[in-house]
Amino acid sequence: MRTRVRSTVLTLAATLAGLAATVAPASAAPAEAVTTTLRAAIQALPVAAEDRTGYERTAFRHWVDEDADGCNTRQEVLLAEAVEPPTVSGRCTITGGVWHSYYDDTDVPNARGLDIDHLVPLAESWDSGASGWSALERQRYANDLGDARSLVAVSARENRSKADQDPREWLPTDPGARCRYIEEWTVVKSRWGLSADPGEAAALTTLADGCHDARITYTPAR
Repeated sequence: MRTRVRSTVLTLAATLAGLAATVAPASAAPAEAVTTTLRAAIQALPVAAEDRTGYERTAFRHWVDEDADGCNTRQEVLLAEAVEPPTVSGRCTITGGVWHSYYDDTDVPNARGLDIDHLVPLAESWDSGASGWSALERQRYANDLGDARSLVAVSARENRSKADQDPREWLPTDPGARCRYIEEWTVVKSRWGLSADPGEAAALTTLADGCHDARITYTPAR
């Protein structure tokens, strides 16, 4: 009798497990890293006209505290990029510290003098494909701590001169930073599957001709 009951229980468990497998979504496999070169990555970008219809900055919820550690995304970037560590107190209040703004090759001794730049601006990402994303995907993009090239602490002056312009329209003040900048721009667009408009693609190609064809590695975010 015990053998029959045990057999019945095992059969029922196997049936329930099979049913769960058909109902529950499979876990998404981690994306594999992509290694390529700067010029090949530029050539691989989809080319499409931009469309800013319906864009609002509020469509990208940003500076969230995703890991609930008391520090929001802006503060996380400041802590990660400080060249001289600041003091952190209370609710992630940051005092002291020094940061290097690579866009203009300037050391900034006060966090209040810094902006956290979305290397590919929110408006540009909207134009390039993010308009079709879910609100959660746009939040993930706006708070992307999964790749250090997505968000960068730079002088407020430099970031505000950039605004939402692409590399055809704006490049860092420091000429020595420009190859790094277009490499990082290309990485972010590739990581998030964003397109480039024809003028932007042509500018990236021309600029890359003056740079070392660096090997780049990134992990797709979507």
